[in-house]
Amino acid sequence: MSRPDPAVPARGPKVNAADAGRIAFAAFVGTALEWYDYFLFGTAAALVFNRLFFTDLDPSAGLMASLATFGVGFAARPIGALIFGYVGDRYGRRPALLTTIVMIGCATGLIGVIPDYLAIGIAAPLLLAVLRLLQGLAVGGEWGGAITIAIEHAPERQRARYAALVQVGSPVGTLISSAAFAAVLLLPAAEFDAWGWRLPFLAAFPLLGIALYIRLKVEESPVFQELVEMEDRAKVPALALFREAGGRLAVAVAAALLGVGGFYMMTTFVVSYASTVLEVDRQVAVNATLVAAVLQIATTLVAGRVAERFGPGRMTVIGAVATGAAAFPLFWLIDTGAPWAITVAVATGICLITLAYAVTGTLLADLFPPRLRYSGVSLGYNLAGTLSGFLPLIATALLAVDDGASWPAVLVLIGICAVTALGGAAGERIRAKDIRAAADARTAA
Repeated sequence: MSRPDPAVPARGPKVNAADAGRIAFAAFVGTALEWYDYFLFGTAAALVFNRLFFTDLDPSAGLMASLATFGVGFAARPIGALIFGYVGDRYGRRPALLTTIVMIGCATGLIGVIPDYLAIGIAAPLLLAVLRLLQGLAVGGEWGGAITIAIEHAPERQRARYAALVQVGSPVGTLISSAAFAAVLLLPAAEFDAWGWRLPFLAAFPLLGIALYIRLKVEESPVFQELVEMEDRAKVPALALFREAGGRLAVAVAAALLGVGGFYMMTTFVVSYASTVLEVDRQVAVNATLVAAVLQIATTLVAGRVAERFGPGRMTVIGAVATGAAAFPLFWLIDTGAPWAITVAVATGICLITLAYAVTGTLLADLFPPRLRYSGVSLGYNLAGTLSGFLPLIATALLAVDDGASWPAVLVLIGICAVTALGGAAGERIRAKDIRAAADARTAA
């Protein structure tokens, strides 16, 4: 593999903790909106869209079509990563991040006003797919940009904690979206189907206003400003990325897979599986995600601090191995159908996955040189997201292997864990070599 410049520059711009905290918070707000929107769609795909937008299909086929629409957004994410990676590495992290957050918020809010299938026929699922596609394009550049700008404003030895703060956006967004859906599920079924499910989507508009106000105050990354001064920007970042760091990109995809794919297996798939196969009240699974999101916040912050001592690659391996070892016991609990067991299983599973997810941003940012960082982080994460987006669909299809038994889906989760463990181990070795190279460069200078 062709090796790029070290991910840690020999001489970097000056940064301070106060600015780092403020920038990381602004990045966190955008990430929270991103995950609010994405998790909202995933929950609605399992509980609403299959009935209101695909009504010509039988229940099982409707669920499959709904989950396929959910996956469309993930398929668009690498394209968004290429587009916004180009903007972020050529013209600045800030303009890319302002664009992505507006696109995400508007696409989500508009989902709340789409008429259903009975009102406009086939146009309803088509409009849903288009807005999901726009969501995916924007999300393709959002997370990578948020991580990049937070990392590049942070002191070198404290990068993991500020990157973890951005990752807290995931459970916070999940918590808000789960709470919103839990609230509207209290409505009578007829009112929920008529208008109640739309309210959480419409709430994306005021949330966008808040997030945009905060993000407009963010300064450009000092690392990018230095790249401009040194005239060290790639003309076509994507081409340079594949040419100079193709192997690192593969490692990034593997390392990020569990944080995205495992999360949706324990949320979107479990919500669908519990409500349709186990015939558990859908409120039980949604409430389980609420508990999990609260615990995930603490887990994320702790894992970020621990990673500063042991390294993000090692934390990734620990999270992957722990999740894989617990996979069957977790689904044994879910299969009981008991509300307390489902809650314990979902909360425990997401917390174990979070050990890896909390440090994904730090690990991926360390894999790529600054001139390719936005593109590398975004594309690595979103290629993993593309694979992950169809996992609930694949796991649902595999339920037919043994008359609805969960073990085929569990094997899918274990497979994800194995890939991420390998990616974490490889990423830590590459990262360690870069740190040593950077130290040698400073000594020589």
